[in-house]
Amino acid sequence: MGSRLSAPGPQERRFAAYIEGLATAAGHEDRQAPLKNYCKGLLLPGERKSIEPMAGRLDPENIQPMRQSLHHLVAKAPWSDAVLLEQVRHYVLPAMQKQGPVVAWIVDDTGFPKKGQHSVGVTRQYCGPVGKQENCRVAVSLSVTTWSSSLPIGYRLYWPKEWAADGARRDKTEVPKEVEFQTKPEIALDQIRAAVAAQVARGVVLADAAYGIHTEFRNGLTELGLPYVVGVQGSMTVWEPGKQPLPAKPRRKMGRPPRLLQRTTDHQPVSVKQLAMRLPSTAFQEVTWREGTDRKLRSRFAAVRVRPAHRDYEKAEPHAEEWLLTEWPRGEAEPTKYWISTLSLNTKLKALVEIAKHRWIIERDYQELKQELGLGHFEGNGRGFHHHATLCIAAYGFLVTERNRFSPSARAGHLGLEPLGMRETACHAWPPCTVSRKANWYATPTPTPAASTSTTTA
Repeated sequence: MGSRLSAPGPQERRFAAYIEGLATAAGHEDRQAPLKNYCKGLLLPGERKSIEPMAGRLDPENIQPMRQSLHHLVAKAPWSDAVLLEQVRHYVLPAMQKQGPVVAWIVDDTGFPKKGQHSVGVTRQYCGPVGKQENCRVAVSLSVTTWSSSLPIGYRLYWPKEWAADGARRDKTEVPKEVEFQTKPEIALDQIRAAVAAQVARGVVLADAAYGIHTEFRNGLTELGLPYVVGVQGSMTVWEPGKQPLPAKPRRKMGRPPRLLQRTTDHQPVSVKQLAMRLPSTAFQEVTWREGTDRKLRSRFAAVRVRPAHRDYEKAEPHAEEWLLTEWPRGEAEPTKYWISTLSLNTKLKALVEIAKHRWIIERDYQELKQELGLGHFEGNGRGFHHHATLCIAAYGFLVTERNRFSPSARAGHLGLEPLGMRETACHAWPPCTVSRKANWYATPTPTPAASTSTTTA
């Protein structure tokens, strides 16, 4: 079978131990070696992280068998994305928590521009990377974060309505029959419920206005006992500080007593933009929330207590008071951003701003997942899309672990990992053999369950 040419370095030993622990989540033993190879291929240097170029980098002397092995793993094999992501979380989250507690769960979606209409999930919709309506597919994610690191723990393709209703396209791209149309906030709530059920260490839920504007989404978080700081649009209506809807009409002599809250022509809620524009200049304070690459990031903010007004005329009790946080940078003609939050009444303005602005961390991390690990490089069916994304997150999890424990500057393409041909001669069997590639010179670490304590910034 060939002999090892050089002893593995410490980083490669740590990677082998990490990936050995994850490989069992793929189920059948024949999938374990391909899973290890796939994750290593994602971490090796190279611009394109699709199957063909990865196979060439992993085993230049046996590209075709390697390509078949990787393709079968990602496009055909029926292993569970949820189980593998759970394994990644069990390994990575304890390393993150050594540097600090979990502070937030961040909901986001990320777009992948695509030409044509035939790739799974592609339709004309808003695409974040290009900042406009474009042909793309979108995935909804949930990430758990400390102040310095983040890890995606849920990831799912958004199926547009036209895909959900098109049986021919679903069959062609192997979309499972049980997959039904859900809005992005509904997908996100499902991911959050799964994280709660798994007793993931809790944090404040953060999301942009695409999620925060939905009352059902915010109510779902409250029902789960999760505080939130979510973006909203300037058109959202609220009751000004100290105001709320009028009580129900007085009871009449006959019939049921009135229950529903009231509004009158001179007693109406206002938009958050109107409210912010009416605040005195003294309500705004300069706040610095973190160090940027070349300067401190700061702006002007105001926080007041308001009651959301969404359809409260259909309710018997007013909505609970929440924080309305407004950003109005100097030199701007009007406020630029708004957030609504259920953090406690004694939360300081600086803490409110710091947690609201913490969403930046996943923008940074998704840039790395896309540019360095090839998150958007897979071409194929729905199962393959999710499998590829899960393996990208698994590879990224190793980088997060390295940064939190050993090497703060660890990056894909700059690790102490070597292609197969540089360590040992290739195995020509199909499926690829595992005997000569099994590392027996390390101990697989026992995963540590995540703590279930709740963290807020008050």
